[in-house]
Amino acid sequence: MKETIRYIQNAKELLSKSPIENNRYADDKYVKSACGVAYLGVLKAIEEILLKKGLTKKELPKKVEEYRKALQKHVAIHNGKLLRAFDDIYDELHIAGYYRGNLHSVDTVKGALKTAKDFIEKLK
Repeated sequence: MKETIRYIQNAKELLSKSPIENNRYADDKYVKSACGVAYLGVLKAIEEILLKKGLTKKELPKKVEEYRKALQKHVAIHNGKLLRAFDDIYDELHIAGYYRGNLHSVDTVKGALKTAKDFIEKLK
């Protein structure tokens, strides 16, 4: 799991490259990149858990729907909170932050990265 936490650290480093003006990140490029890297860290953490559960690399998910199903089946059997957290991370980091570039507030972006880190910690 050290590798997955490194993704979060890399995301924070990317954010540090953006100037902050009025509690907003001024450079969307770094925010989008940081959100993408943090989301990849979450996916990597899920993959590591699935490999420990006995899946092969070939069986690992390729699409977000497959990640949800794998979480339900192998990790979050009795914990719907984990699946909801993954859905929030997908919506916030991947869609709003990376794909659409809609996250700008320093507090919002840092909160999304903390959510990703907490999710990874729960998978340990």
